[in-house]
Amino acid sequence: MPISRSTIGSLAVSGALTATLAALVYPSMLGIQTTTSNSSRIIANTQWGPLTEADRNFVVFVRSAGLWEGPSGNLAMDKGTTPAVREAGRHLVIGHAALDASCRKIAPELNITIPNQPTPQQQGFLATFQSDTGKQFDTDFANILRVTHGSIFNTIAKIRSTTENTLVRQLADQANDVVLDHITQMEKSGLVNFDQVNFQETSPPKLPAAQATPPVPQPGAPMVVLTVPPGLATEGVPTGPAVTSDGSSATSPTPSPTAG
Repeated sequence: MPISRSTIGSLAVSGALTATLAALVYPSMLGIQTTTSNSSRIIANTQWGPLTEADRNFVVFVRSAGLWEGPSGNLAMDKGTTPAVREAGRHLVIGHAALDASCRKIAPELNITIPNQPTPQQQGFLATFQSDTGKQFDTDFANILRVTHGSIFNTIAKIRSTTENTLVRQLADQANDVVLDHITQMEKSGLVNFDQVNFQETSPPKLPAAQATPPVPQPGAPMVVLTVPPGLATEGVPTGPAVTSDGSSATSPTPSPTAG
């Protein structure tokens, strides 16, 4: 029996939660000498508090997610067939530029190696958006990103409630605001299939670790920087509270265009 395009799309989307969770287990090849199943294990004591495996992996994942979701937002602004999809794309671009700036700020302070590319599976989602046209793009965009954002939302809550590291806690605060906004934008598109999304978030398939792990950054390669395109209006897009080294709370400034 032939498999329809919608079925293929459903199978592809169903891997999103697995990528979200598996990407949190970042391997030793990124400079981490040992990894264990104990995510609460303290791997460093810093001036901002102890850093656990879960803390470190959270920073890595937020960076990895932005590396494909930011470009996805650019595609939505160009290819979306409805104002709601194009607006969701604008929110993705601006929100992930802000989160990316925070990840790049705290990673060296916490001695965390962050990726320069998304995971192979995330790259596959981006390739789907690049090849999609018309309403198929709108539907895939809204549903795939609703699954991925819904999945990480639970992880953000766990990190926020358990971490003792001030910088990671601030990143979780910021990510909470940004990801909730992105979830809302996908739902405002009117295209989210909630039955399908809920099933995919609660019953993810297994993926090989290689598909859910960001590639190792090449030594000496320039850092990829997510930017807000010149002239793109940033008004009305939540970017969360900024991460500050002194542990104080601050309102995140509107991301400005950067070269990179």
